[in-house]
Amino acid sequence: EERLVESGGGSVQAGGTLTLTCTVSGFTFDLSDVGWWRQGARNACDPVASIITDGTIHYADAVKGRFIISQDNAKNTVTLQMNSLKPEDTAVYYCALDPISTGRMPYVEGIQCANFDDYYWGQGTQVTVSS
Repeated sequence: EERLVESGGGSVQAGGTLTLTCTVSGFTFDLSDVGWWRQGARNACDPVASIITDGTIHYADAVKGRFIISQDNAKNTVTLQMNSLKPEDTAVYYCALDPISTGRMPYVEGIQCANFDDYYWGQGTQVTVSS
């Protein structure tokens, strides 16, 4: 069964750290692009970080230097370590997988998280950062 399951969300004060984990099953994991997206108060779905199959890693400008994405092919997991969190990081965070590795995940715009059919999505996990 093809599934993505996120864990690790929660509430933290500004400046704190949270780590999100996405566990993937039913896919050829190391042949897929994977990443994290978020949907916040503006209701926009924005890419946060992604790993392309050639090893390229992309970060949104808003999180560069604070967030770290990593992939463990042995465990089929994608992890997002979020440091120095800010209130504006508050959002529902989604794990996404592109099974045909188009390399376009950092550049896709104007979509609704979990409703873009080119990708597989997790159920989302809430991250709340208080000031």
